[in-house]
Amino acid sequence: MQTSPACKRGVLLIQKTMTNTSTILKATNIQKSFGKGEAKNHVLRGLNLQVDRGEFLAIMGPSGCGKSTLLHILGLMDQPDEGEVTLDGETFAHANARPQRLRFLREKIGFVFQRFNLISVLSGRDNVRMSLRVRGVRDDEYVEKLLQRMGVAEVAHRKPGELSIGEQQRIAVARALAHKPEIVLADEPTGNLDTDNGDALLELFRQINRQDAQTMVMITHSTEAARQADRVLHMRDGLIETE
Repeated sequence: MQTSPACKRGVLLIQKTMTNTSTILKATNIQKSFGKGEAKNHVLRGLNLQVDRGEFLAIMGPSGCGKSTLLHILGLMDQPDEGEVTLDGETFAHANARPQRLRFLREKIGFVFQRFNLISVLSGRDNVRMSLRVRGVRDDEYVEKLLQRMGVAEVAHRKPGELSIGEQQRIAVARALAHKPEIVLADEPTGNLDTDNGDALLELFRQINRQDAQTMVMITHSTEAARQADRVLHMRDGLIETE
């Protein structure tokens, strides 16, 4: 594929593309390195993948293979050195596209972090409400329904430090779902949970995927967690090794 002059100059390059309607997320030739010179570390080496709408995809691999870096690039929170991400028909090349990336982050993507990233001075309920209000939306009735569905409505008045680890993660999931994103990305969502809480969260993910046809991409080290997914990709050395 010929690269446009604008892309070569590092200028913003976003284009609307015709894609298969069943494909919601596509990554093409994703390359990412950190460091310089002899210390340069090639984390992603021309990786390609495709996610269908409504699919539950798990990505596995050893530590350091590039899983979390890939997830941040798919979620438009980081940029590849080369390659492009297409989300819901919109293509983001490796050139800087900060305003458009931020808009898509707010509208299309829900992110579940391993360490929850809840705001410590706010209650669980207000953490979820904040997710909507930064988008200019107020829908307290929907927030309450979501907290009920997550099983944390009765404790959502507490601040994160007063909640159990499992309750914090469920609040974090509610926050990720509050703006009804097109796709949910989860980075080791069970990594800080015990077995019971981890199993409960995975069952919740599966319900959301099946009942709402919610597209989900989950990074995990756990074979048990990956079994909840429709499809599992294995990464090694910055590439998809097997499916």
